[in-house]
Amino acid sequence: MDKTDSEGAEGSSSTTTSTKQEIKSNSSSAINIQPLETTLNPNTNTNTTNPNHEIPQTHTHRLSSLSSALSHSQSQRSQRRPRRYSTDVGSILARHESIIDASSLASIDRPPSDETKLPYTKIYHPYSFHVLALLAPASIFGVLARLGIQALVGYDEKSIFPLAWVQSMGCLCMGFALGIKEPLGQFYGPLYTALTTGFCGSLTTFSGWQFDIFQSWLNPTHANRDWLRDVIDGLSKSLFTLALSLSSVSFGAHLASLLLRSSKSRSIRLFSTVLPSNPPSKIIRYSLSIIALLSYLATIPIYFKLSPSFRHQATSSLLFSYPGTLSRYLLSINLNPLLKAFPLGTFTANSCGTALLGIFHVCLGLGIVQVSSNACDVLQGLADGYCGCLTTVSTFAAEVDALEDWKAWRYVILSWVTAQLLLLVILGTAYWGSGVSEQTTCVFSI
Repeated sequence: MDKTDSEGAEGSSSTTTSTKQEIKSNSSSAINIQPLETTLNPNTNTNTTNPNHEIPQTHTHRLSSLSSALSHSQSQRSQRRPRRYSTDVGSILARHESIIDASSLASIDRPPSDETKLPYTKIYHPYSFHVLALLAPASIFGVLARLGIQALVGYDEKSIFPLAWVQSMGCLCMGFALGIKEPLGQFYGPLYTALTTGFCGSLTTFSGWQFDIFQSWLNPTHANRDWLRDVIDGLSKSLFTLALSLSSVSFGAHLASLLLRSSKSRSIRLFSTVLPSNPPSKIIRYSLSIIALLSYLATIPIYFKLSPSFRHQATSSLLFSYPGTLSRYLLSINLNPLLKAFPLGTFTANSCGTALLGIFHVCLGLGIVQVSSNACDVLQGLADGYCGCLTTVSTFAAEVDALEDWKAWRYVILSWVTAQLLLLVILGTAYWGSGVSEQTTCVFSI
């Protein structure tokens, strides 16, 4: 009896030692568990010692050791596996989800740079010459589109205020561009930045929206309404513009996802007909960038050669469009990643642009000081061109739509209150303390 017990103990000890060696050798990858029959002690008769077919204590101990080692190995592999956050803001908006990390939120203005979807040769640095150059013509077209839409829908007895059309169209375009970010990146990454930051950002204007709201409080045209209607008018422009912008961004992203999801092969063929599969060559890339910069330089002779009556209407705004967009882009790239769930760069650009717009309108309303017509044209160009492109509603709406509920509302309220307080300090002091006219008194060139 003692001999049998000692033999069983020795077999059990040798089996346990071999099992530990197997666990140690295979813990870095997958654990190869052998069948239980090959590890059991052959001298042990389970039917004799366990009439109730119970598992011996030594076997139970070995099984528990194997199970704990297996779970430990799996936990180590899960810890070594990196966590990935989705940087595709367009698909996030289309799925009505929220962003939890700063890198995804800051990627709205950056060129496509997802290494898991794009080869290294198609990833462009945010400060790349091609990225910065293509912002110039996109800014010009964005300003022209904004001024043209405002002139088109600014008729008497209009049902919708003109900026509502501007903001909704720009946000729709922004949402669609966010949804096709990957196909644009596969073709030419700077084209995405030109479309979103350049065109959509210049088409929409946060400073113009806030100034329009402040004008509703003041009622400078002395419309036949009381103070309560002034408040309702300002709140209507605030809420309806925000609702239109958010819904337009979501709808644009949804349209892009429908286009990509409806038929995968058909969508690829569709994009291949619009965007060639091969990216442009080096000569074409540099040629496009040089032409883009020349298009902005062409606004200087256009300002002087065209009729002076066009200066305050468009040509002066074109001069300051690219500097405004470039300022906003640099603020976004440098400041947006600083805070986890608050776009500091966009907030700074919108706040500074709104303050500058208030200052320019104070200068446009100076009735006592004689301001030349050329100065009036430049001031109007700074207001429509630089401030209009420095501030944006399209990026603002995309960020609000992508943030979590309470973080989104915090961002909206803080942006709105900051802009209105800045205008109150600047315009209120000038209107009520310095005798500046609430309406533009500048005499433009004719």
